[in-house]
Amino acid sequence: MNVRWFFVSLFLVGLNLIQSELTADSTRYAYPPKVSIEEVAEKITSASKDHPRLFADGETLHQLRESVKQSALKKRIADGVIKNAEALQDIPPVERKLEGRRLLSQSRRCLERVLTLSTAFYLTDDERFVRRCEREMLAAAAFEDWNPSHFLDVGEMTLALAIGYDWLYHQLAPESRETIAEAIVKKGVSLPWETRHKGWVRAENNWGQVCHAGLTAGAIAVMDFEPELAAKTIHNAITNVPRSMKAFAPQGSYPEGPGYWSYGTGFNVVLVDAIETTLGTDFGLSAAPGFSQTGGYLAMVTGPSGLTFNYADGGSGRSPQSSLFWFANRYNMPGWLRGETARFEKFRSDAGPKTAGRGGNRLLPLALLWMGNSASDESANVAQNKMPLHFSSGGTVPITIHRSDWDQAPATFLGTKAGSPSANHGNMDAGSFVLDADGVRWASDLGAEGYHGIESRGMDLWNRRQDSDRWKIFRQSNESHNTLVINGKLQRASGYAKVVDFSDDLNDPYTVIDLTDVYKDQVKSAVRTFRMLPSGEVTIQDEIQGLNPGATVRWGMITTGTPAPKSPSQSMVLLQNDKQFRLKLESPSSVEWQVIDTEKPRNEWDSANRGTRMIAAEAIAPTSGKLNILVRLSPGSTID
Repeated sequence: MNVRWFFVSLFLVGLNLIQSELTADSTRYAYPPKVSIEEVAEKITSASKDHPRLFADGETLHQLRESVKQSALKKRIADGVIKNAEALQDIPPVERKLEGRRLLSQSRRCLERVLTLSTAFYLTDDERFVRRCEREMLAAAAFEDWNPSHFLDVGEMTLALAIGYDWLYHQLAPESRETIAEAIVKKGVSLPWETRHKGWVRAENNWGQVCHAGLTAGAIAVMDFEPELAAKTIHNAITNVPRSMKAFAPQGSYPEGPGYWSYGTGFNVVLVDAIETTLGTDFGLSAAPGFSQTGGYLAMVTGPSGLTFNYADGGSGRSPQSSLFWFANRYNMPGWLRGETARFEKFRSDAGPKTAGRGGNRLLPLALLWMGNSASDESANVAQNKMPLHFSSGGTVPITIHRSDWDQAPATFLGTKAGSPSANHGNMDAGSFVLDADGVRWASDLGAEGYHGIESRGMDLWNRRQDSDRWKIFRQSNESHNTLVINGKLQRASGYAKVVDFSDDLNDPYTVIDLTDVYKDQVKSAVRTFRMLPSGEVTIQDEIQGLNPGATVRWGMITTGTPAPKSPSQSMVLLQNDKQFRLKLESPSSVEWQVIDTEKPRNEWDSANRGTRMIAAEAIAPTSGKLNILVRLSPGSTID
């Protein structure tokens, strides 16, 4: 064997050993992780202490400038990041101004600014971005604290300073590095160990994902001189964040709705990627049931109108999500990126003084690291076609999705919801639905009421008991949702509606929800059946028994459509965007449609719901106590 081939062989053997070690390491840990703090400490000891290390090393970050030239989509994102970074030059740093009990808006602004400016530096080598980022971090470091009584504020602020400190370590003035590092430790990472501010540690909602992500990133940023604190913090995260990650089971859905999916899951990816890129393993966190499927969740719950099925406390709009690229690359599912190219193009066009630094889509620059070779979703048709037309989530907050097609313009999309009002961020929306057809949203959810406006009145927004202030808010009660209201009463807050039957048969897809428990003491049984017909029409049938004779049952649907003039009493036609949509009341025959104003606030604490109305029908229970309400919903494209 000649010398050259000897060294090639030696190299290949070494490479195989490294790959074998990585493979062994990735399968070593079970889920949920059973990892000792000593194992974490050992990983920290053997890890590189060079900066940068969070999400990427220095070589990768310095290559960003060249890599964006190889992808039109990366170039669009980079252009938007640089435009925002330029705009930040004239915007003053954050100040410690609370909104009610929260500092969160300032933490989010700081995170967006630091990540934007740090990324812009690597895209341009322009030192102005370093100096502006340094000012931002020093301003935050000078706060007396980061409002630990509302720990989300600490989590996001710690992440902000961790990224800036780590990515710009070699560009920052030494005294600035010291000040920023001290703030990361004293105002962030050390708090759960030295103060009473640790109630979030075992959280089962997005708080666990966000706070563990932020503090873990902070711990990694300073682990070269705080190795014990880093080991404790990382161990704390991998031990406790599975409580929040239960949300993804069994099929990747999210109990708190798509708005909070973007929040909680985005930070969950930050947590996993921060640990993995630094220590070479995520200790098994990504093996959480449903986590490998949740990258498809946003696509699944987004209708042809571009709006999401926004159950729970959230709006129906969508913005680009950097975490989708992480999921698409990790699980080889480019179909999960459908529509992201257009959303990132809008980000680029909107970038600049009007949007920069407000804290909105603050993790967006990470897409440049996470997108890999997924430069566009335009080539994802094969993967997209593998996505199901019909989906039942299971889990603690069951939803189902039915659609007639993924890509054809007249497609009908139906989202339905079961579960309990007492779920985290829950509303009295059991049995509710949204519906798109012909590219238009016809059946809508009004979304969340603003938190601060309610809390500032002394109302208890977060108490979910039956007599809670939460249910006095129009947008939280069943009065405002596309479900039933019996005798003007609320659904039962502790009740639970079940999906008792579901069909994904392409010839007869349907969902059956047993609503009995949420109307307990009002009925003996209530079952709602949604069926999508081959035509693209939808029928909704409510079979109710055990009503008190004379009881009033209201069927309602919120819409932004405008009733057509002279619509027949049992066949309401709606108009919107040059499209039409018909609601036909097939049973009972004696009931007529009515239009209820939902624009005007019901109470002084309620927000206006501009451009909306409810199409409703009120049926009276006969002496038998049985009612059968059948409504046919027909998109204009299906009407002869």
